[in-house]
Amino acid sequence: MRRLAVALALLGLAPAAVAFDFEPLKPLDTREVDPAMIKGTFGAYEIRDKAGKKRCRIVLTQQPAIGGYGLELAPDCAKAFPVMADIAGWRLLEGWTIDLIDPLRKARVRFSTPDARYVPFGNPADIAGMDELRKLPDAGAKLRR
Repeated sequence: MRRLAVALALLGLAPAAVAFDFEPLKPLDTREVDPAMIKGTFGAYEIRDKAGKKRCRIVLTQQPAIGGYGLELAPDCAKAFPVMADIAGWRLLEGWTIDLIDPLRKARVRFSTPDARYVPFGNPADIAGMDELRKLPDAGAKLRR
């Protein structure tokens, strides 16, 4: 019993490498939504800071991936927003919420639409500097997968 108490105390001292504890949301039921609206969700976006100086271009693809859909990231995303180095996919949830997920399918950043724009939620260290996710006109760009 004493060993268990020591182990639990040590776990409390370990650095937090756990995904943020987001409010549980169900996946968006795409069968009940106009296909044109779903299609409009896929495509190019840009994560920006408030000043617009830090930017990260991502493409939300229709390609199925473990835990959601695949995405493409611009090579400099991790430099602008370090959490992006861990992002491997995305999910579309009820309320048109977008979760960016890591390879273990853990949501690392959530973009919600409280006022007709996507704003980030999550661990303050992960979303540091992020102000919004903006939909861009669809155009080809060389991104890494």
